[in-house]
Amino acid sequence: MNSNVTLENKQIAIIGGGPSGLFMLKKLIDAGLPDLTVHIFEKGNQLGAGMPYSLQGANDEHVTNVSGNEIPHLEQTVGEWIKTVHPDTLARFHIQLDHFHEYRVLPRLLFGQYLSEQFHRLEKRAAKSGILLEISFGCEVVDILDKPAEGKIALELASGKNIEYDHVVLCTGHLWPKHYEGKVAGYFDSPYPPAKLKLVLDHPVAIRGASLTAIDAMRTLARQHGDYERSSDGLLTYRLKNSSSKFRMVLHSREGLLPGVRFHLEESILGRDSLFDANEIKTIRAAHEGFVPLDLVFEEKFKKPLAAHDPEFYAQIAELEMEAFVDRVMQLRERLDAFQLFRAEYKEAAQSIKRRQSVYWKELLCGLSYTLNYPAKYFSAEDMLRFKQKLMPLISLVIAFVPQSSAEELLALYDSDILELVAVGADSEVVPLKDGGIVYHYSDENRQDKMIEYQTFIDCIGQPHLSFEAIPYLGLKEKGTIAPAKLQFRAKETAKEMMDENQDIEIGQDSNYYLKVPGLAINDYFQVVDRYLALNPRIYVMAVPFIGGYNPDYSGLDFCETAATKIAQSLMGEN
Repeated sequence: MNSNVTLENKQIAIIGGGPSGLFMLKKLIDAGLPDLTVHIFEKGNQLGAGMPYSLQGANDEHVTNVSGNEIPHLEQTVGEWIKTVHPDTLARFHIQLDHFHEYRVLPRLLFGQYLSEQFHRLEKRAAKSGILLEISFGCEVVDILDKPAEGKIALELASGKNIEYDHVVLCTGHLWPKHYEGKVAGYFDSPYPPAKLKLVLDHPVAIRGASLTAIDAMRTLARQHGDYERSSDGLLTYRLKNSSSKFRMVLHSREGLLPGVRFHLEESILGRDSLFDANEIKTIRAAHEGFVPLDLVFEEKFKKPLAAHDPEFYAQIAELEMEAFVDRVMQLRERLDAFQLFRAEYKEAAQSIKRRQSVYWKELLCGLSYTLNYPAKYFSAEDMLRFKQKLMPLISLVIAFVPQSSAEELLALYDSDILELVAVGADSEVVPLKDGGIVYHYSDENRQDKMIEYQTFIDCIGQPHLSFEAIPYLGLKEKGTIAPAKLQFRAKETAKEMMDENQDIEIGQDSNYYLKVPGLAINDYFQVVDRYLALNPRIYVMAVPFIGGYNPDYSGLDFCETAATKIAQSLMGEN
């Protein structure tokens, strides 16, 4: 970056000291700006870790689904840092330095310690570079008020105190709203913090979802009720502590599918030329009535790279359009027994890791997921609906990247008859019961209606994309400082035909038809857009739950790095 004077003597507030806040601070320091004040508000007591890598999101048994070679550059590599960790900590997490390498996934709490150390190193670098850094722990921002006439942003703290800044960056990370938890006995709106699941139960537990969030719940519950052992031939087995216990876990998965297993990934997504630059987006939109076509993105950022990396696989799908490609892949998953396929993918992934050779079409699908977020705000409403209905379910399955140890545990639970998978459709419903527990309503594979009662239910469908109404900062909503995200329909007739069935379709003041999508509207530099579609130069948002409509399928450290880079460029007047 080329520094200029736009941020001299400015005060920037970063709300949230997790991974997003970590990368945001790094980018501000990297810019080498003089006389800058940065104030970080962290409602917890640990920097860097955020929810996923702290006790709010993990116990000792939970592991990351990324390895050191895949994460963006920080102050130290994971390999450099692990050599400095106290032997007692290494022993706690069963880490042997002689066998450690950058391609290994880490326990999440240990990875949180790594991120915390990187934050502390940034604190020291900030001081050396002349940045005044203030950090407030146990400090929650409850409201934000824009003051355009003064060019300021006012933050209201839970303590009642108000402080003004020149710019604010929302880095609040994960948010798990509670609807019935605490009101209905045995009902959990999420498995987080996982310590609450350290329960001993004598009945089946219903889990909605079957991906990483569900696996987090399974790892904790399984340890409360039994023990894993490894046989002489290396096979992991599981046995209940109480052989007469009625405890078991029942996964309820859309279409009865299980997620993909983590294989060898060659590099961070950021190491590839995977994003469209601003000029490319401008050119594409000029040629397509202001839209970025989903089919063009699929062709340029998935099929063409696949042709270069895996010509043999590409030859099989070269003539397929997006829907046909998804159908081809999904038909195989739907045709085979879910656990049979999972076992086969586990073996394939183990070979991939052993040989350090990627499964390229899956890796490129992961890259496509990352790429899609940035032009998604320029999709037509029709393309966004296609993406959500067709491509997104496949991406969500394939790039879950279930770690090898989690895959082994899942198979051990299944083989011991402790884990069951039930296929449910989009019309399934969970009905809380007044006296506790739930009734799960769904149609089985024979289209027979089922009503199954459970005493304990855990919602594990993952981080929800929040609606505009669910965003907690009333000062931003009531003043019209932020606006709901929406996408224009390319064909009015299509919208008219769908209006009766889709309540998210509305007619704009310009007489065009729009599809409301989750969260608030932002531009390419993560600046919020107000009700009059004007950009706000003071407020930036990289909190994924608030921008899910325009960033539909990506979070993680790659997202943090990219978003922080864009925001820093905008703050320095480079956009």
